[in-house]
Amino acid sequence: MNVSSLTSTFTSLPFSQLRKNRYFYLWYDGSYLVVLLGLLALMHTTQFAPLAPTWKPYLWAVLPFAAYFLVLCNVFIHNCTHNNFPKPINRLIGELCGLVVITRFASWEVIHQRHHRYSDIPEKDPHPVISSFWKFTLHTITNVEHQLQTIFVELYGDTPENRRYEKLRAYVSYGTNIVLLVTWWRLLGNAGFFFVMLPAGLIGFLHLIHFNWSTHNAQSTSKDFKPVNLDHGLFKLGNLLFFGIYFHANHHKITKVFNPAKMKNGLPVTRPD
Repeated sequence: MNVSSLTSTFTSLPFSQLRKNRYFYLWYDGSYLVVLLGLLALMHTTQFAPLAPTWKPYLWAVLPFAAYFLVLCNVFIHNCTHNNFPKPINRLIGELCGLVVITRFASWEVIHQRHHRYSDIPEKDPHPVISSFWKFTLHTITNVEHQLQTIFVELYGDTPENRRYEKLRAYVSYGTNIVLLVTWWRLLGNAGFFFVMLPAGLIGFLHLIHFNWSTHNAQSTSKDFKPVNLDHGLFKLGNLLFFGIYFHANHHKITKVFNPAKMKNGLPVTRPD
């Protein structure tokens, strides 16, 4: 592999690599699996002391900052899917944030690109909006994996072989996620993992789900589901804390804006009912 192709591997987005290489995910997950197992072996060999093995009162103060950091990682990984950071570091930031939010960057980016391509089309959007938030949450959890498999068969053909391959890919991906969770557990210790990272991760996950739900006009009484700009109440605070993420209509109009709240000639803000 020459320097230019190596550079492209570490700077181009995962979906573009998946389109070129049907075995991209096995290479991607396999690489992470080797690195994570090696890191676990190193921590075991060196008798690495976890950062927070037992509960301490100060962890109550750490939790809100950890939750904010988890949400911010989802915000940044969202920007990375659109190459909104400088190209030399965009993929790196995406991968680092993906390790924190556990999903890892590839699946996040591949799914999000599909969301933009088929936004609010029930059969193809990974998270098409429905009025009930909790039904939307459950549907998103199950539908993301379904859409990942659909993407592959759309690219390479809907054959029994490809269906079997995608099941294998799913098992490898989920297995890698489990090893990543174990690595965080070993690094942070019982208190750091169970009393800080997991609660912060749950908060970050629910925020992401609510963001996807609310910014597609989920509370519309006419079920006019589409990207909207929200900037009232807690959404206004969210825009201040998270770089204007609730200006989602602006984002769908022009994805190459890091903070869509500051976009010139933006779309109108949707008022609360």
